[in-house]
Amino acid sequence: MATDLTKVRNIGICAHIDAGKTTVTERILFYTGKIHKMGEVHHGTATMDSLQEEQERGITIQSAATTCPWTIGDTEYKVNLIDTPGHVDFTIEVERSLRVLDGAVAVFDGKEGVEAQSETVWRQADRYGVPRICLINKMDKLGADFEYSFNSIKTRLGANAIAIQIPVGQGNDFEGLIDLMNMRARYWSSENHGSVIVEKDVPEHLRAKAEEWRHTMIERICELDDSLMEKYVHDPSTITVPQLMAALRQATIQQRAFPVLVGSALKYVGIQKVLNAAVHFLPCPTERPDVQGVDRKDPDKKLSRPHSEDAPFSALVFKVVADIAGTLTYLRIYSGKLAKGSRVMNPTNGRTENVSRLYEMHAGDRDALEETGAGQIVAVVGLKDSFTGDTLCDPDHPIILERMVFPEPVISMSIEPNTADDKKKLSEALTTIRREDPSFRTNFNDETGETIISGMGELHLEIIKNKLVRDMKVGVTVGKPRVAYRETITGSAKKVRGLFKKQTGGRGQYGDAVVDVAPITPEEAAAEEIVLKDGVAFVDGIAGGVIPREFIPSVEYGIRQAAASGILGGYPVINVRVELVYGSYHDVDSSQIAFEQAGALAFREACHKAGLALLEPIMKLVVTTPDDFFGNVSGDIASRRGHILDSELRGVVRLITAEVPLSELFGYTTSLRSMTQGRASSSMEPATYRIMPDRLKDEVLAEK
Repeated sequence: MATDLTKVRNIGICAHIDAGKTTVTERILFYTGKIHKMGEVHHGTATMDSLQEEQERGITIQSAATTCPWTIGDTEYKVNLIDTPGHVDFTIEVERSLRVLDGAVAVFDGKEGVEAQSETVWRQADRYGVPRICLINKMDKLGADFEYSFNSIKTRLGANAIAIQIPVGQGNDFEGLIDLMNMRARYWSSENHGSVIVEKDVPEHLRAKAEEWRHTMIERICELDDSLMEKYVHDPSTITVPQLMAALRQATIQQRAFPVLVGSALKYVGIQKVLNAAVHFLPCPTERPDVQGVDRKDPDKKLSRPHSEDAPFSALVFKVVADIAGTLTYLRIYSGKLAKGSRVMNPTNGRTENVSRLYEMHAGDRDALEETGAGQIVAVVGLKDSFTGDTLCDPDHPIILERMVFPEPVISMSIEPNTADDKKKLSEALTTIRREDPSFRTNFNDETGETIISGMGELHLEIIKNKLVRDMKVGVTVGKPRVAYRETITGSAKKVRGLFKKQTGGRGQYGDAVVDVAPITPEEAAAEEIVLKDGVAFVDGIAGGVIPREFIPSVEYGIRQAAASGILGGYPVINVRVELVYGSYHDVDSSQIAFEQAGALAFREACHKAGLALLEPIMKLVVTTPDDFFGNVSGDIASRRGHILDSELRGVVRLITAEVPLSELFGYTTSLRSMTQGRASSSMEPATYRIMPDRLKDEVLAEK
């Protein structure tokens, strides 16, 4: 395998659910020689869907990593490939994959174009600055429409999409594609699994259309490069294909353009060309900006590491998996070298870790390595205290790389062990799952004696339950799913006092804090340059030393603890600005504990005076339904307290976008199928939190 970093590509396949990501990956593995028999998602035999749950459901749940070789001409490239899930419940898998990738292949359904989850994934890639190429897949599907899908990339994503291929036919007539750079038609046959590519002249009936698309492609590429633009204005015939390729590569790496390809992974059409395009247009590790971090001892001091094996070692943990051989920790190495048996530092917690084994991964299989270096994605065994988002580095040159942001869970349910033996196994199993999945939370409710698990959706929690019972052999009973409500204040309150005073002989306790509270949004906090942490913005407004400086953090801690445990129904209080404006202390009796209590008392009293409300999570729901059922579906959404934001007719299919409270959406997929004869589909993602109507608020609080 090549070790020259210019011959390495770290890419991911990402898209909306059912756009064909895993099938694309399966074909790539076959053409690169990593597998010799292709599996199919619908048969439950896909290589990258190695979990039993994935094979049964035909969806990807965990992102899977693999390394494969790809040769263009005489040059061999090394492709580190990650297949990610499309279901919104597993958005964390996409998030952590994009964080460590250098480029991505965004896959779109040839009939549907840009779908709801496509937009979410696209925004995640924007946030991490990941260059992309686009594949309009499923061109063999009945109703596939290349121009519609291509235009949806431009309009719905606002992307500067540039088609470098167009299809020969579509739907049942789809045969192959036309390469607009070289103006050649290429055809594949399913008899040899698409391994043989037949090249021909552009069909006569498509020549005019191809010329028109090619003219547009050249014009759009020249707009991206000043020297080419000059040639285009004076003499377009002097522009060569290598010049166009170089200009498009540069613009793609800078995310000013997104090349668009076509194909059908199921029918083996066009996948080798996707690999070629990934090599031609997506960056190698050295073409990405230096990775940024901060000094461990001084978080304000910025540090960076170049993508070079000569620089000090630095890597990011992006996935942890419990394995028979021990815990597998996936790393993206940004700089330096890593050898088997070496000791590295985790600057996040200050621990030194031992890398006992080093592997190059191939989905469920692995190859042992002695040493690896910058730009590689590998898995190691031996780390005990490193979790997703942690940095690993050279102990002599510490750096903390930027951490990942994990979304807050929106749904929870209680889980009870069946026996005393299960109780012991449950806590260990939950710890293991928590290490693997940062979007999963678990906590023990002292009042009810219940263990509460929280996640990103019904499917997420169902899969965790199945994992506990089937894979970890823990006997559990689960309660009904519950919504993760939040509390907030509706008004403001000024100068509310919290006095904690106890005198029981000997030294007493005395803490006195006076606070103002007011609602605040994340945008307002950012404008005021106040840190809104866990929903509470704390402002120290103490002047004249009425409270000694050493007690102010205690007041803040007390306020934050009170906010976390809730006031109305035990749900966390969010979007509150708390200013500590006054107080008093006692020379002998004041203590940190006393001021923690005073802060908590003042906060609770102030929130009551300001007026409390319950916030419920609102989901963005996108329903794709035949137009005949539009009335049924929209009426049902209204009955669930939903609000339709947009309705778009695409042929005979209606796309409905709505906002609906999560509490009204339990079991929605089943009822949607029954009201549309199984012909509609839906996807949802968290949108925002909104105040609940008083009648419903009282019902929820009565159930607590």
